[in-house]
Amino acid sequence: MCEAEQAVVAAQKVLDDFMAAFNARDVRAFEATFNFPSVRLASGKLVLIEKGYHALSMFTTGALAEWDHSAWERRNVLHAGPDKVHIDTRFSRYRKDGTVIGGFDSIYVVTCEDGHWGVKIRSSFAP
Repeated sequence: MCEAEQAVVAAQKVLDDFMAAFNARDVRAFEATFNFPSVRLASGKLVLIEKGYHALSMFTTGALAEWDHSAWERRNVLHAGPDKVHIDTRFSRYRKDGTVIGGFDSIYVVTCEDGHWGVKIRSSFAP
């Protein structure tokens, strides 16, 4: 397997872990899927995220007030190098009864920094 293929495997695992930790509402595990500082561009706002930014309250307020879980609908690699992968994604948010809150297109940039693969940049149409 070449370096770019290995990077894709590592980046996809990060997204698997990212979603699993998010759905489990495990802030510590969720933060472990990032490379800080990380950037999120959504709802017309650019947010620089540092370690400790995420809190348990984020799972019950605002756009996530009705939210129960999310799932990836699409994860297509756009570009891959030995230490960075760009991934075109779509995820959906669901209520507890399984009805869809919404589906959102996004781009994730997953990087390897000091041997750790993590989300560095997210740009999405999610609120």
